[in-house]
Amino acid sequence: MTIIEFVSYLNSLGIKIWLEGDQLNYRAPKGVMNPDLKNKLLGRKSEILAFLEEAKNATDSSEPILSIQRSGELPLSFAQQRMWFLYQLESQSPFYNEGLQLRVEGVLNVEALGQSINEIIRRHEILRTTFPAVDGKPLQVISPSLTTAIPILDLQGLKESEVQQIVTKEARQPFDLSNGPLLRVTLLRLGSESYVLVLIMHHIITDGWSMGIFIQELSILYRAFTLASPLLLPELPIQYADFAVWQRQWLTEEVQKQQLNYWKQQLTGATPLLELPTDKPRPPVQTFCGATQEFQIDQNLSKQIKTFSQQSGATLFHTLLAAFVVLMFRYTGQDDICIGSPIANRNRREIESLIGFFVNTLVLRHQIKGNPSFSEFLSQVRQVATSAYTHQDVPFEQVVEALQPERSLSYNPLFQVVFVLENFLLDTLELPNLTLTPQFVERGTSQFDLTLAVWETKEGLIGSWEYNSDLFEADTIARMTSHFQTLLAAMIANPNQLIGELPLLNQQERHQLLVEWNDTYTPYPDSKCIHQLFEEQVEKTPNAVAVVYEDESLTYQQLNDRANQLAQYLQTLGVGAEVLVGICIERSSKTLPFAQRLRQEKASPLMVVGLLGILKAGGAYVPLDPAYPQERLAFML
Repeated sequence: MTIIEFVSYLNSLGIKIWLEGDQLNYRAPKGVMNPDLKNKLLGRKSEILAFLEEAKNATDSSEPILSIQRSGELPLSFAQQRMWFLYQLESQSPFYNEGLQLRVEGVLNVEALGQSINEIIRRHEILRTTFPAVDGKPLQVISPSLTTAIPILDLQGLKESEVQQIVTKEARQPFDLSNGPLLRVTLLRLGSESYVLVLIMHHIITDGWSMGIFIQELSILYRAFTLASPLLLPELPIQYADFAVWQRQWLTEEVQKQQLNYWKQQLTGATPLLELPTDKPRPPVQTFCGATQEFQIDQNLSKQIKTFSQQSGATLFHTLLAAFVVLMFRYTGQDDICIGSPIANRNRREIESLIGFFVNTLVLRHQIKGNPSFSEFLSQVRQVATSAYTHQDVPFEQVVEALQPERSLSYNPLFQVVFVLENFLLDTLELPNLTLTPQFVERGTSQFDLTLAVWETKEGLIGSWEYNSDLFEADTIARMTSHFQTLLAAMIANPNQLIGELPLLNQQERHQLLVEWNDTYTPYPDSKCIHQLFEEQVEKTPNAVAVVYEDESLTYQQLNDRANQLAQYLQTLGVGAEVLVGICIERSSKTLPFAQRLRQEKASPLMVVGLLGILKAGGAYVPLDPAYPQERLAFML
């Protein structure tokens, strides 16, 4: 999480931070500042001080975001407009459903839970918004009120896998953007003190940051309703619709042109497809079938990564992104790699506490020259990301339209893999008489070939792969997890090591590759020569195919007959014991006579004929590389 995102995240929780001289002060609502969050704040004290000092000295030349009248037509933001058009193409698709499940353990006050969720809906207009089309033009329509009931499904006695199937089915149900509502809340009862709260929203009204706001407000409000204490959350001065109007006024043609020029310069000529080794052929039309796989980076390595980032002048995002790019580089061998990366796009204080669809997608192009050390490459990654952040306002679709990249139905334009450091926490929240633990939702879809998302928790970093299951098997993703963690540990241990030499294989894989797969010993009769053993095989399977090359093949009998013919011819030339016979064979045209083809053929059945023929004649063959200079070949002869 960048320092801007971290400060914004604190503000979204109602935590106020300010400078008094060179001292950092903060004030937090009751129950919000847990020990882990406090440690994170104090651990980044120097960064926060520098950020606040810079913000204090900076002047914002753009117009402030003001609350507008709701009487006129309300336009969509650029991000919403993009999402609305995608919805028109696939209205029944679950691709853009955002899901979260909260594991609830303890004595649950269902009434307080309902009150808390409906208070969040009241606070945030976007949760009461629908998107009908008027004369073909989409508009935001805000309902003055919306109360949602929370259905309770009794799943006591079901296995965890069966519960997750129900969650996935709920996550895949489509929304109606014209009529709404665009969020669904379901409570699954697993036991007397065990529940799963499933929250599904359409992406047009939410993003990852918003999910974090929802969780934090839910915890604060639930505590207040349960204890009958005052509501501590301040009223929101503006709403998402105010931002949408402001954005269309601020993001003028001149601003868009300036930012688009940057992206044209940055991405023109980029490699269109990252050719990861897949388990299955890429379908001619992208399927979006997907699965997820989670993994944990232990506490010790997580701390080392954070410490290394601070010492290197980088953020955790930069370090993890650099490691991910190196992994893709090592898997593909390509030195021009484009990674998609969602950015919160909340670079104004007015919108830090709003639920809504603010996120934009940036294309981070990494051109790897030579074989730099990891430290050198990390510096390059940081520069690429920083430059991209300063041009983050122009919507991704406008970038695609301006670049006009090569289009294919089988993969996404500009990038096919995504990296994201999520900015909402997955830590367990302690509430009156219960705990609340955010968990992943398996949707069964994947927008891209591969997405790696990472979260910070008390136990260390948690990662999740979302992958196209029509390209990759689960075992392959598990190996990728192992390689990523091995790479992370190696780069921390020796950041000056060249990225092409950083280890990927774990100890088990190294043993398998270097020992098990090299254990090729096979007993065979050492009293006979190789050509004699071959002749015994000819007697056993004369009609079986022995050699295949392109569209030509020879059976054991045919190969033996040709080798015998050649052996007899060589013996007439004096070949026998202790006689060396050179064999220099290249590719040839099959229209040439046999003798000429024998001199010019390479890696074909005739190569095998030549080797066997020399051995049958009693001689020994000497391979001569036809690529050598003629003088060198003459000297060897």
